Amino acid sequence: MAEIKAFFFDQDGVIIDTEKDGHRVAFNRTFKKFGYDFDWSVEDYHELLQVGGGKERIRHYLHTRGFGKEVKPEEEDQLIKDMHLAKTDIFIEIIEQGELPLRPGIQRIMKEINTRGLVLGVCTTSDQRAAQSIAEKMLHDIRFDFILAGDVVSKKKPDPAIYNLALEKSGLKPEECVVIEDSRNGVLAAKAAGMHVVATTNYYTQNEDLSLADIIVTCLGDDDGEWGKLVAGGQGLNYDGVLTAQQIIAYFSNKN
Repeated sequence: MAEIKAFFFDQDGVIIDTEKDGHRVAFNRTFKKFGYDFDWSVEDYHELLQVGGGKERIRHYLHTRGFGKEVKPEEEDQLIKDMHLAKTDIFIEIIEQGELPLRPGIQRIMKEINTRGLVLGVCTTSDQRAAQSIAEKMLHDIRFDFILAGDVVSKKKPDPAIYNLALEKSGLKPEECVVIEDSRNGVLAAKAAGMHVVATTNYYTQNEDLSLADIIVTCLGDDDGEWGKLVAGGQGLNYDGVLTAQQIIAYFSNKN
């Protein structure tokens, strides 16, 4: 049986529920700052989340819906780059102002992972600065072995590139690693890399097909806070609303 030696966490929707009230809001403030008279509704953003990466979402929207005024082809790349940089600044302000709390169980389970001396990484398509800000400010008491973010890989989830890079960084085998994800694209990426997957659902992903995940819960849960519910998978798991690192390790060690 392979021993579990590492946990890799997606960021948006897993560590903090950033999408609806974080990234979406930051994008909309950016559009106004650049003089555009449109914004992304909750429903629009759900659709756009099927496109991996912030710059890619802006480009996709430009090409499919337009910005309401002409963007010359030769100006497109620089405009998207500038908008994404501005959006990241706004998003970091939202984080620093404490508008978005950590999801239930995140700090607890990361401390459990640290205590056991296991490898702990973040694998996200979110901007590197945003990922570092969350790690350094909201999770300052957690030791991360690495944070892989933004354009560190050229292909975004559901491509497994970022998780293959995590394997390279850690020097571990796929069966020794557990990924915590929230979306179909993330689950597909982790599974394509051969890893075990625990999915935690949120507003945007609760109705997505996450069936390839080994365990699906509404959240990881806290003893003194919100408890999670087991949605699917986890056969034989002694789950009472709080999913611990030890439970996950034992579950996947028995499956290997």
